[in-house]
Amino acid sequence: MPWSNRGGPSSGGNGGGPWGSSGGRGPQPPNLEDLLRQGQDRFRRMIPTSAGGGRGFVLILLVIAAVWGASGFYRVEPDEQGVVMRFGQFVETTTPGLHYHLPTPIESVETPKVTVVHREEIGFRTADAGRAGQRSIPEEALMLTGDENIIDVNFTVLWRISDAGAFLFNIDRPDLTVKFAAESAIREVIGRTQFARVNESRGVIETETRARVQQTLDSYGAGIQITQVSLQKSDPPAAVIDAYNDVQRARADLERQINEAQAYRNDIIPRARGEAVQITQAAEAYKSQIVAAAEGNAQRFLAVYREYNQAKDVTMRRIYLETMEQVLKGATKVIVDQAGNAQGVVPYLPLPEVQRRAAQ
Repeated sequence: MPWSNRGGPSSGGNGGGPWGSSGGRGPQPPNLEDLLRQGQDRFRRMIPTSAGGGRGFVLILLVIAAVWGASGFYRVEPDEQGVVMRFGQFVETTTPGLHYHLPTPIESVETPKVTVVHREEIGFRTADAGRAGQRSIPEEALMLTGDENIIDVNFTVLWRISDAGAFLFNIDRPDLTVKFAAESAIREVIGRTQFARVNESRGVIETETRARVQQTLDSYGAGIQITQVSLQKSDPPAAVIDAYNDVQRARADLERQINEAQAYRNDIIPRARGEAVQITQAAEAYKSQIVAAAEGNAQRFLAVYREYNQAKDVTMRRIYLETMEQVLKGATKVIVDQAGNAQGVVPYLPLPEVQRRAAQ
């Protein structure tokens, strides 16, 4: 519909309008009917017309349906698990390989990596890249031992996804869940351990803490497996570390002195016991020797006494001769009987006596 100036004060009766000017007709507004007609013409040109417009439209719909159906194929990598969701609800978990699900928006798939090992730090934080050192978190590190002493504990927890479906749908913040469960578990274990035995029982504490964290996560259905719990530090608080080191050094000295005394004891006591056994055995041998000799002398005396009773003269003479033999066998004198014929006796030179005097 053309615009015309219906008696404006400055128009002078000439045609004009809101897009025009007082000098004549300006540019016209776009015609909506023309725009719609042009769009329909372009759409018709896109549809093949050789086999008829209806059949071409059906062909296009079939192509679109085939592409849409083929979009349901998906691949799960060896380090992943596929989690199929139907309208956002968990349906199943698939293993590595090529699989199919109903196309979007009916079903969708998440493929979290299940072989990646995640790390949670409790009691400290490792500095960012480009920085060195660690930052302590006292509210996480300070714990109470079984004998009511405060200890500063830093440890790490390594975990990975074991069930992707449970991991995605049963917990919201897996990192915080693991961290809080680990902190609670180690506080319970440390709370039943004596302060002096914490460092001695590191392996036991790590094993028991890992088992308790895993038990807690399994009760949540978290789909997480704890692979390792590692104690990084278990020391007294910084405010009393010097006094604690002095106590440790004193205990080390005490242990050293006890060990030295034990070594000295282990050296002296076996030796004394050996000497006692040796003396006892020597006394027993001497006793046995004396008793045997006494018994032998008694038996010999009784034998001689029985022979004496049977033949007194012969026995007395034999005893006399034997006694004189024992007495005179060590003598150095030579007795010459002068009652007999001594004129033919060769003079005797006592050579043994001469040698003995020469030696003196």
